[in-house]
Amino acid sequence: MASTFYIFLPTIFLALICITSGSPNVGAPFKPNSLMLPVRKDPATNLHVTSLRKRTPSVLVPLLLDLNSRFLWVTCEQNYSSSTYHAPFCHSTQCDRAGVHYCHKCRLSSARPGCHNNTFGVLVTNPFTDKQTISELALDVVSIQAIDQASNRSQWVTIRHFLFACAPSSLLQGQYPQAVQGVAGLGHTTVALPIQLASSFGFRPQFSLCLSSSTTEDGGVFFGNLPSKVQPITLTYTPVTIGAQGEYYILVKSVRINNQTVPFNTSLLSTTRGFGGTLISTTTPYTVLEHSVFKTFTEFFANQLAGVPQVEAIPPFGLCFDANILPPTRVGTPNIDFVMQNKNVTWTFLGVDALVRVRPNVSCLAVVDGGSNPGAAITIGAYQLEGNFVHFDLLRSRVGFYRSRLSQLFRCSNFNFTGAHLALEVDATAE
Repeated sequence: MASTFYIFLPTIFLALICITSGSPNVGAPFKPNSLMLPVRKDPATNLHVTSLRKRTPSVLVPLLLDLNSRFLWVTCEQNYSSSTYHAPFCHSTQCDRAGVHYCHKCRLSSARPGCHNNTFGVLVTNPFTDKQTISELALDVVSIQAIDQASNRSQWVTIRHFLFACAPSSLLQGQYPQAVQGVAGLGHTTVALPIQLASSFGFRPQFSLCLSSSTTEDGGVFFGNLPSKVQPITLTYTPVTIGAQGEYYILVKSVRINNQTVPFNTSLLSTTRGFGGTLISTTTPYTVLEHSVFKTFTEFFANQLAGVPQVEAIPPFGLCFDANILPPTRVGTPNIDFVMQNKNVTWTFLGVDALVRVRPNVSCLAVVDGGSNPGAAITIGAYQLEGNFVHFDLLRSRVGFYRSRLSQLFRCSNFNFTGAHLALEVDATAE
């Protein structure tokens, strides 16, 4: 028997996302249960950028979207001016909520955002270099767009005391998109965006990703309940395991290419090892595989396209083809299946979408060799997430995904979806 799940009506999305001008209405009595962030793919890094309104007076702050970060953090060393900034003192209730107890001391003679004595310090991590820095835990105004279900329009809503980390600018080293001022963390922690937003407005702790592959059309992140006017979509669910820092892992038991199982050491997929498991990541541009898995995987994929000439690999990729000879349709390129808790629960990536055009005449398999000791045996990267609707149900510890690239009726680009009468049912055996 199937159970029903709903998501936003795509025809509403385009109108909603365009309403981005104007100031947040701090005094509005409207209490939302559906919130949204627009997300845009950065062409230089192939990562995804969102923005929030922060501070008083309010400014729009561009942020890297990081599925696994524990915090919303921004750099505060320069040009952070806000009359509503506040740093909680050590041993306050806000410190308890963040779950770390370290009293922060600043050596500067005058206090400023990010530098106060006897305030709470948290450890913030650069997702690219793994560098960690003590940052000041702070409170300030945050505004986000909400959906008014009565009018099917959006309006700004404000949280007056939102916890975030005020980090030094040295943390913005690595492959960050240009102009970002920090990270929008979606990890499973009490101080990341999903749970803080749910706690502030009283809705169920859940959010959904719908990342666009376009650099000119927005994707989105959606928090909380879903509007009554919806377009139904089939979602397949699998359990999610939360890492020590709030990361999201799923259990992939095997991998198939063209409906054939790839023969590698599947014990690497267990999260009970020092490393292993399958991590979902928005800060990894392309899927990363442990070296032995990568070697077997790429050889197997190449055998399925034996009639297509290979060309010299272009880093960071290890397998590239003559793009002019590749099959012109989706039918001729092998699909990739990640098999979950049973053979009927699979996350399918179309073969044509597993390839990335890196030069006019060269397409490469969009997976990268992660070496012999990566943090996870498989890391599903942003490129493979694009075009997929992925729902994180934090209350029930599960992840649902809709293989949207399999359908011409659903797109994660600019929310200009078509088709309003699809049947949405979730097979109960897949939950």
